[in-house]
Amino acid sequence: MKKVTKKVVSVKTKAAVKKAPAPKAKTGSDAISLKKQYVKTSGKCKVTFRLPKEAALDAQLVNIVGDFNNWSITETPMQKLKNGDYKIVLELNSEREYKFRYLIDATKWENDWSADKYIPNGFGGEDSVVVV
Repeated sequence: MKKVTKKVVSVKTKAAVKKAPAPKAKTGSDAISLKKQYVKTSGKCKVTFRLPKEAALDAQLVNIVGDFNNWSITETPMQKLKNGDYKIVLELNSEREYKFRYLIDATKWENDWSADKYIPNGFGGEDSVVVV
């Protein structure tokens, strides 16, 4: 007696095949707020700091304040982008940690939402930390 086997064939129709949606551009709180680019020849790291517009609604001025500028509240203003985010690129020495915060309109302090870590600051809050 012969053994009969059935072969099952799967058929896909065009309607069953879906393409993955194209990735959306990252903006606002979806954007990476800390981007690091190491410069091998100098031993430094270019760090892009980005404060999303949701953290600085209606802000006129945002300064980044931290260890890298001796906590000066005026020395390092950030650039306001068309989408409302604030951005600055700083070249920092590698193999260090830097505490920092954002100062919005000289009255409101904000931490980086995706800092590498947070450290208590002695004022009842925390400072953001970037590790480079």
